[in-house]
Amino acid sequence: MAGSKNDRMSRWVTHIAEMRQHNIAAVALANKTARIAWAIMTKGTDYQPGLVAV
Repeated sequence: MAGSKNDRMSRWVTHIAEMRQHNIAAVALANKTARIAWAIMTKGTDYQPGLVAV
């Protein structure tokens, strides 16, 4: 699914899936998403996709 998209996050997870197993890519994406959500909740800010480091 991410292979058909061209945003930074999709390219990042597609690259991981190509280099490692798909399960590793899924866990890495879940980890990144959880960290973004935690940062948003603790800082009380809105999501700003341009600031996410991939």
